[in-house]
Amino acid sequence: MIRVDSDDLNSRPVANAFEAMQGKAAGVDIVSNERPGEIGTINVRGVRSLSASNTPLYVVDGIPLMSTNGIETINPQDIESIDVLKDASATAIYGSRGANGVILVTTKQGKEGRMSLNYSGTLTVEKLQDYSEMMNSAEYIEWRRWSYYYLNPEKYPRGDQPTKENDYEIFLGATDPTAWGNIERGWIGDTWDGSRVATTDWSDMVTQTGITHEHTLSASGGTEKLKGYASIGYLDNQGTVKGQSYTRYTTRLSVDMQPVKWFNMGLNINGTFSEQQYGSSASVVGSLLKGLPDNLYAASTSLFPYASPFDSEGGRIEYPGGDDKVKNIVDEWEHSQNERRMFRAIGSIYAQLDLGEMFVPLQGLKYRFNFGPDFRYYRNGTFRDELSISSEGKNRASLTNQSDFSWTLDNLIYYDRNFGKNSLGVTLLQSATGYHYEESSMAAEGIPLNSAKWNALNKENISLLDDWGSGLIEKQLLSYMFRVNYDYDSKYLLTVSGRWDGASQLADGNKWAFFPSAALGWRIDQENFLKEVNWINQLKLRFGVGMTGNSAIDPYQTKGAIVPMYYPFGNSLVPGYGASEPIAGGDASSITMANPDLTWEKTTQYNIGIDYSVLNGRISGVVDFYTSRTTDLLMEMTIPSLNGYTKTYANVGKTSNIGVDITLNTVNIKSHDFEWTTSINAAWQKDQIDELANGKEDDINNTWFIGEALGVIYDYESDGLWHEEDAAEMAKFNANGHSFSPGMVKPVDQNGDYKIDPNDDRVIIGHTRPRWTFGMTNTFTYKNFDLSVMMYGRFDYMVDTGGEWQGGRYMQRKIDYYNENNQDAEYQKPIYL
Repeated sequence: MIRVDSDDLNSRPVANAFEAMQGKAAGVDIVSNERPGEIGTINVRGVRSLSASNTPLYVVDGIPLMSTNGIETINPQDIESIDVLKDASATAIYGSRGANGVILVTTKQGKEGRMSLNYSGTLTVEKLQDYSEMMNSAEYIEWRRWSYYYLNPEKYPRGDQPTKENDYEIFLGATDPTAWGNIERGWIGDTWDGSRVATTDWSDMVTQTGITHEHTLSASGGTEKLKGYASIGYLDNQGTVKGQSYTRYTTRLSVDMQPVKWFNMGLNINGTFSEQQYGSSASVVGSLLKGLPDNLYAASTSLFPYASPFDSEGGRIEYPGGDDKVKNIVDEWEHSQNERRMFRAIGSIYAQLDLGEMFVPLQGLKYRFNFGPDFRYYRNGTFRDELSISSEGKNRASLTNQSDFSWTLDNLIYYDRNFGKNSLGVTLLQSATGYHYEESSMAAEGIPLNSAKWNALNKENISLLDDWGSGLIEKQLLSYMFRVNYDYDSKYLLTVSGRWDGASQLADGNKWAFFPSAALGWRIDQENFLKEVNWINQLKLRFGVGMTGNSAIDPYQTKGAIVPMYYPFGNSLVPGYGASEPIAGGDASSITMANPDLTWEKTTQYNIGIDYSVLNGRISGVVDFYTSRTTDLLMEMTIPSLNGYTKTYANVGKTSNIGVDITLNTVNIKSHDFEWTTSINAAWQKDQIDELANGKEDDINNTWFIGEALGVIYDYESDGLWHEEDAAEMAKFNANGHSFSPGMVKPVDQNGDYKIDPNDDRVIIGHTRPRWTFGMTNTFTYKNFDLSVMMYGRFDYMVDTGGEWQGGRYMQRKIDYYNENNQDAEYQKPIYL
């Protein structure tokens, strides 16, 4: 278990606890998100599942959350600590929901003593920094000229031998006279001077300095019998891209009462209301370029540098540069809106009886009742008018309403006793959880009044809704658990647990599974042969093994949908609709056949670890080695279409994982007024696929390969560029239908048949998840002042950026590209498409 306490969480001015944890816990990989109000992904000790969820379980004040979000809504200032359970002997007590790790969030409680009032505030300034340098106007114009030349050398001149007449055609002078006027500046008679052409910085028009301020006012105090904590918080996060922002209001109330020694009870409530301006998310330009995120900033980097957003009279140019696929992004936030509002309330109520205080023979026996409700209401309204980059000349509005309510009810019995050198602890649990989700949505075009946005989608204003829907999802989980802790002489520790889980979304006869675990601990420092070694303060050896499960698929996969019956007809499937003859033209590609045998995905993990502390705590740390194996993967697989379906969910396949987590803490300098501490964590992990639906056979369509990582990049391998001296070799490929020429990418012919074929010549180029993660925090304390310097890194992985398209049509990053004057280039020649 790794703990991140409130001091660590509050040492960085962050909007959510995820950001504060980044780089703090070995084996926990956290990727941040660039949008205000959004959280990234978090993986604990890699990933295990190919189709089911790899998200860890979140437990707030002892209550597991059914939905995968919610942690981001809790004010970091209200969190006392976050514990990360990684090895299966610890996570197995959470059974089916602990396969991907468990994150325990403990919020602040009232403390005995006089009432205290505290204020915390932070101010953060952010600026978007893009290290991908784009071409200026002169560079882009020359690059585009070369792209036309390589498209048709018979018609277009070389890029270094331009003519004004060809430029007028290439740069669509008749379509956008303003852009052409800028290019004309570079022509002095028949001489070209690109430095005279002005460059428009489109990205500067959509970015801003992001300012975030957060304020929390809290009160805490109480007596021996009554303690309380309350807080209110406000967060305003302005994004670095215009049109993006996040505002959050939080409140928290915690009350603990113990009127008599044998009874105590408490209440915790976390409430959040947030409004997120998501910003443009359907940019036509950005979505056309492979590998670019679908957002406004990506669209801004795709516009032509020689074009202008406005004409000479100040009018807005819809297609700067004249290309009808490249729309003006200036003031896009005035023409489209994606507003998301959410109310979230997470609560926990407990009552505990100490039966030993009531009746002496029952000493050590306690009963506890936990109830945790979790309610979320979400509303998403979107609108775009006729000028939005994501519209096609028509305005459009949509409205989505969602609500979900889940609850967890726990009954626990604790028994703890000491017998001389022996210590025994027993925990028994019965738990029930329910989840209810509802959704409704509608959308339409032709809104008569733009200011109404999504607030007037009714028959008086709209003649026809072109999209609508509703849905209902319910699922339940029932669990029983026991755990036994035994300690002999504070030297030898044993923990054994078992949990039975039943999930409603699985098939009858397969709903239940048993998840056992065991852990051994040896306090070596307590042995006689080390008691006299003064420089060793702690040395503990641990070994654990446990099984956890995963049922994280959508409900009703075992039931099937109410859809038309499909029949094989020639080479396709057609729906019957109850008719005497099949009706042609049907499509069953999106229909999944129900599987009544669907059951649990199971992970077994082994862990061995060492905890140590030496030199009076000046050096301490943890080292863990682990290996895990996941079987009965919940996967979507292809099936023969003879029964009218082409795919189904099934328990097929196996994956495995191996890794090491290392944590090192040092107190470098410690004096009366000054202290310097360093915390370093590093983790290495490697996941791989062992079996798939067809055993040891690869699944190329899903890029799943036996013996390889769960996420890979599968593509052609490059051997540089073709050159003139390769003419004889190129001719062999071109004789087989290729059209290679000097300056084009030279793919590796893996099987040597002089054909570049997707089935024979694509290979695994790299894996997409980091093998190594690293974090280091240096903290300097002088009297009442603290300074922290933090580094975080992810290493040994590959990101698929889509390469350099070099199609000559859209804006281009500044690269070393091939042309007749630069034949020893790094990137291929541009060819207009």
